[in-house]
Amino acid sequence: MKRRHADKLLFDVSSTRRSSVPTVTGVHLLSHVRRLSSRLWHGLMKYALKFGVVGIIGVAIDVGIFNMLRVGVFGHEHWLQSPVGAKIVSVSFAIVFNWAGNRYWTFRDRRRKHAFREFLEYAAVSVGGLLIALACLWTSHYALGYQTLLADNIASNVIGLGLGTIFRFALYRYWVWGHHRADGLHNITEARDAVEAAAVADSLDDVVEDSARADQK
Repeated sequence: MKRRHADKLLFDVSSTRRSSVPTVTGVHLLSHVRRLSSRLWHGLMKYALKFGVVGIIGVAIDVGIFNMLRVGVFGHEHWLQSPVGAKIVSVSFAIVFNWAGNRYWTFRDRRRKHAFREFLEYAAVSVGGLLIALACLWTSHYALGYQTLLADNIASNVIGLGLGTIFRFALYRYWVWGHHRADGLHNITEARDAVEAAAVADSLDDVVEDSARADQK
């Protein structure tokens, strides 16, 4: 009887240990997933969503100003009413708006001290995205021979726009407003805080040393 009872206890302990392994593993896996999700959100998705919102508003500004100029809301018979002139003005307004929106909202924790230099880099990346869209359109229309209006729109406004958007976001996130930029306000603040903390630590060391000398006397 005692032997049966002992065997039953050993079986229960062994079963408990085996059942606890998946639970511990599951908790560890869940914790890892949460950390990964948090890192993905704060490092990428948060910026991507805000970037998308700013981009949509920028497209509305581009299209709205272009069409207002074309129909003569701001006057007739001048260069700005022409297709090229209207597009240059509308794109320029959209670029300035997108830069301000991304600087003060999307990447506000990464904005830079030298705003003009930041804007020039932003504009250069924007032009790069435009060249990608033009390259897709040229390849489709001239190299591959797809010359219908639908093909042009797919090449420029679907494939080209998609690739250009990915290109712009990546360079904005990791170059224009990258965490490594020395003139980033975030890095400047951290450096100033580190200097202040070091100064406080030095002062405390001096106080401790003075106190120790006083005790020795």
